Amino acid sequence: MKQITFILAACLMGTAVSASEPRVLDIKVEKFGMSWRVDVTIEHTDTGWEHYVDGWEVLDSAGKRLGYRLLHHPHVNEQPFTRSLTNLALPDGTREIFVKPHCSVDGWAGEAVRVELQP
Repeated sequence: MKQITFILAACLMGTAVSASEPRVLDIKVEKFGMSWRVDVTIEHTDTGWEHYVDGWEVLDSAGKRLGYRLLHHPHVNEQPFTRSLTNLALPDGTREIFVKPHCSVDGWAGEAVRVELQP
């Protein structure tokens, strides 16, 4: 009976992990002339085409979208992974941005991650 309980508990824990929302682990921002490059490292338990991180957005402090990076495929065997958004135009005076990932099943992650910009 103990073995069945352990297997059941392991299955339930696996289900909870597979349902986790995407997490932003790192953001690097660099200015090139008048535009910016944003590199975002995300971790998620992608399972394939039916459930994966399909994009992330860059927001200003008021929640207005400044840019969007579409992710064209799942990253099942590449976790965590980093993708870039280049040629991002930011309004003059922008001192911070926020990044929020999107899951094909669960939608937008709860909290956006704040990044302070260096002028």
